[in-house]
Amino acid sequence: MRLAIIADIHGNLPALEAVMAELERRQPDVVIVDGDLINAVPFSGGVVDTIRAQDWLVVRGNHEFYYLNFGTERDVSGSKDADRWGQLHWLVEHLTPEQGRYLAALPDDLSLFFSNTRPLRVAHGVPGHNRRGFVPEQPDEEIVVTLRERVEDDLLITAHTHVQFDRQVRSPASRTKYDTNPHSYHDARANEARRWRIINPGSVGLPLNGDVRAQFVLLDSVSPDAEFGGWRATHVRVPYDRRPALRAYETSGMLAAGGVMSTLFYWELVTAEREIPYFFRWARKHDANPKETAMREAFAAYVAATGRDQYVRQRDPLFNGGEMNVPSPHYG
Repeated sequence: MRLAIIADIHGNLPALEAVMAELERRQPDVVIVDGDLINAVPFSGGVVDTIRAQDWLVVRGNHEFYYLNFGTERDVSGSKDADRWGQLHWLVEHLTPEQGRYLAALPDDLSLFFSNTRPLRVAHGVPGHNRRGFVPEQPDEEIVVTLRERVEDDLLITAHTHVQFDRQVRSPASRTKYDTNPHSYHDARANEARRWRIINPGSVGLPLNGDVRAQFVLLDSVSPDAEFGGWRATHVRVPYDRRPALRAYETSGMLAAGGVMSTLFYWELVTAEREIPYFFRWARKHDANPKETAMREAFAAYVAATGRDQYVRQRDPLFNGGEMNVPSPHYG
C-alpha cells in the first residue's frame, strides 16, 4: 500500500497543483493532508476548493484555527491589530462561509489502521496540540517528553515546522515517581523502554529548509522487520514556477492589507528560510519587540540594520529572471 502525505500548503495553489501532477504519476492509494491548508499565500480559497473536490483524508492545523477562532472568545490576543494581524483579516474576508464550514468540520488528528499494515497516527503537531512541532536537530529527550504524554503508536506523522525529516527517538526504561496520595491504590510502575518514529513530509507551499521546491512524502507499507513502524518513507521535492504566487501578493491586495506579516510570508516563499523568526528574534534582541512597539517601525529598523530586503530581492524570481525552466522532481 502506498500513502502520500502532504501538509502546510498555506494557500499556495501553484505548488499544490505541481504536487497533484506528481501524485498522478506516483499513484498513491490514499492521500492525507496534514493541516495548514490556508493562509500565507493568496490562494487559500482555491486550495480549499481543490482539496474538497478530492477523495482525500484531511486534518486541521493551527492556521485553520486562526481563521475559525477569529472574532470569538477563542481568538488570539491582539487579533484586531491590523498591523500585526492584517494578513488574517484579509483571509477572513476572502474565504466564503461554505469554505469555512468545510474547515470547521475537519478532524484534528487521525488514527489509521489500513488492512495488513502497521497503524499510524497523523496530527499537524501532536495529538491535542497542533502547534507543538519538531525539528531534525532537536534532542531526543525533548521529543520523548511530548511523545510519552500524547502518542501511543510507534509511528507519528507530524508537520507544522515545514522541514522534511524521518527520525527515530528512544526513551530508556525509567521508574515513575511513587504516588504520594495516601488513599491511592496504585503502585509505582516503571516506564518501559520505548521507541518512536516521527516523519515530517515537509511543506508543499512554504518550505523552510532552504529548498524552494514543493515537498511531501510517500509511504510504502513494508514488513516491520524491514523498517521500524512498517512504512518506508520517500521524501519528494517538486519544482514549480513560484512567480504566479509571488505576483498575487500584490494583485490580490494581500500585501497591502497584511503589511509586515504578508511581506515576511512573501520573503519565506522566496528564500525557503525562517524569515518570520529571524525578524522577531532580531527585534527582541534590539529592544524593538513588535508586540510592544509599532510593527512597521520595528520592521523598518530591522531592514535598515540587516539589509535583509536586498538578500531576498537577489533571490526573488520576479527580479532575477529565475524559474524560466524548472528541473525534474527530486527523490531523497
